[in-house]
Amino acid sequence: MSTTTATLVRGRGANSAVLRSEVRLFLREPGSLFGVMVFPPALLVILGSIPAFREADSGPAGLRLIDAYVPITVLLPMIVAGLQAMAPVIAGYRERGILRRMSTTPVQPPALLGAQMTIHGAAALASSLLSLAIGRLAFDVKLPQQAFGYLLALLLSVVVALSLGALVSARARTAKVASAIGSTVFFPSMFCAGVWLPVQSMPTALANIVELTPFGAAAQAMNQAAAGDWPSWSHLAVLAAWAVVLTAASARWFRWE
Repeated sequence: MSTTTATLVRGRGANSAVLRSEVRLFLREPGSLFGVMVFPPALLVILGSIPAFREADSGPAGLRLIDAYVPITVLLPMIVAGLQAMAPVIAGYRERGILRRMSTTPVQPPALLGAQMTIHGAAALASSLLSLAIGRLAFDVKLPQQAFGYLLALLLSVVVALSLGALVSARARTAKVASAIGSTVFFPSMFCAGVWLPVQSMPTALANIVELTPFGAAAQAMNQAAAGDWPSWSHLAVLAAWAVVLTAASARWFRWE
């Protein structure tokens, strides 16, 4: 085995070790687990337990309110994962010099960032699927009728959320600063996703503005796919554009030290 090949093998093994270690640390952090995995499905259960939310024609476009809120609780764990969970962790690693020390080992700092994005992305997707299952089994909410369109919008939304989290961690020198920035962006993101008012129920002018935001476009794309239509290409384009811009910005401004 050549020196180069041996180095690559050791690097891959070290990267796998980093991923396993970060998974263990994530599972030991109750705050992140609750925010990403428990809170969104629990919110759906609470809303679905309100009789008015289950009444026919109580929501926009003749839907029940609970039908309109399932896509919102699908988006919510992605926002939490990117802004509230992942960003402070990465900024904390920079603050404590962990990223700098890693540069002297076979594991390069990007491996840690990749592990964090993989873990939080998988947790967000698992929570989203759990919300879909609860909606179907507990409240008779139909599963997305346009499955491929829904999956495309879902994956783009995950990329956007994690890229946004990476951008926050790129600009934050400490975990506290990352938490502060994340909280500042978190609540507008929840509003655009429709947590307090579904996008379909917003005044036309406000809805047009919200649909230009990543999570507003994601909410509309998912609603269209859930109803059986292919998501509007304009909404998918907004998601793709945000994904490219946020990824490029986080790569441009990210510092390992």
